[in-house]
Amino acid sequence: MSQDILIRVEGVNKQFNLGKTVVHALKDIDLEIFRGEYLSIMGPSGSGKSTLFNMIGALDHPSSGQVEVAGVHLAELTPRQLAHFRGNHIGYVFQSYNLLPAYDAVQNVCLPLLFSGRTPIEAERRAREVLTRVGLGHRLTHRPDEMSGGQQQRVAIARALANEPAIILADEPTANLDLVTGEEIIELLSALSDELGVTVITATHDHKMLATSDRILWIKDGMVDRLERREDLDIRIGSVR
Repeated sequence: MSQDILIRVEGVNKQFNLGKTVVHALKDIDLEIFRGEYLSIMGPSGSGKSTLFNMIGALDHPSSGQVEVAGVHLAELTPRQLAHFRGNHIGYVFQSYNLLPAYDAVQNVCLPLLFSGRTPIEAERRAREVLTRVGLGHRLTHRPDEMSGGQQQRVAIARALANEPAIILADEPTANLDLVTGEEIIELLSALSDELGVTVITATHDHKMLATSDRILWIKDGMVDRLERREDLDIRIGSVR
């Protein structure tokens, strides 16, 4: 992990109007995320964890404050520019995999490549390359219903890697997986961060993530509760101190 700042979150607030009630989902968030680091965002349901995750991933915009990614102020982009930026700089991994059921692994991974302008031949070559990289070289022509949950998540990770993004955002990537498979996915994400220099950001409840994270951001009531380096944590089986 370098000390090159890839993402800056400055004074970010997010409010939702629910009838006559105003919900303050995020309150004055300041955060710097380094290029190539593995950051886990943790917090209970309703803490603002997912809202912050969506801000960083350019999936939502703040009520006030700004988010800067790779020197680009996201609020200054038009919807078309924002879509292009997301497609070329950020890869997304979701807990429900979000694979197209009628498409095999190669076809699912080809989609973002085709949307970004690659030719079908280029897209297929790259799709096969990244699927092999995540350990699915033997499952290229299998559809989602012919694969286990862990294999489907590996396809989703390959799809996120397809356009060589600087950032992978993984939203609860182990939530639908058993213990052993979840650990395999965590180790894979960690290896990608180490070997490819990709910044990996996870929103998670899974404490197994702590052992592989460079830093852990704890969110509580829409605010930064604490930000800690892994080596400063006392991690024990069943607990974190």
